Amino acid sequence: MGYLICSKCKSYYKLGSGESAKDFVGKCSCGAKLRYVENLDIVDLSWKPVNVKKKPPKTEILKNRIQSLFSVHLDLKTRLVTFWNNLKNSIQNRQRWDHNYNPNYGPQTGNINSILNELNFNNIRWMLVIPVSVAIIAIYTLTQGIFTLLILALLVAIGYLSNNKIIGTKNALITGAISFFFGSLFTSSFLLLIPLTIVGAINGAVCGWIGGYLKTRL
Repeated sequence: MGYLICSKCKSYYKLGSGESAKDFVGKCSCGAKLRYVENLDIVDLSWKPVNVKKKPPKTEILKNRIQSLFSVHLDLKTRLVTFWNNLKNSIQNRQRWDHNYNPNYGPQTGNINSILNELNFNNIRWMLVIPVSVAIIAIYTLTQGIFTLLILALLVAIGYLSNNKIIGTKNALITGAISFFFGSLFTSSFLLLIPLTIVGAINGAVCGWIGGYLKTRL
């Protein structure tokens, strides 16, 4: 048995049979912290009994967390797609302007066209990206120190094993974003979820380009 009391608003709740203080939230409705006592000797008649909110069951807490993670995932996906489309449209508009008004427009646009052709999810080697992402997530969550350099090595390997630098950069970028996103989830870094995902994408893009460059030189 026992009581949960709030000294601020002078209220109390008498625990029923089978109830424990751990079953209830730790704050009163007034915002003050609840305190557990074995016995309650009320001298001041202004004290009043109240109902105290119970904690939600663990299954409901887990359900809410999963729903919040999915909402973050959907929001991140929407932002990435919007950024992707805006970037593509910006490059296309710039290319049209150069074609119409820039007298120096010519062969140098070959790389831009190659990049534009890869602004999609084609040419993603999922059979390579997924296993490498799993390996990076394991390294990210289970190791620290110098072992984290293996993440960069794996991203470089993605670029090296691709057909060209642009495709390698894209595959490594996707791998880095996926790995750092789920790595942040597994390490409970929810506040840093989006920044770390962006860092992962940047690391992937840079390492993928390096891997593609090394392939052309070795």
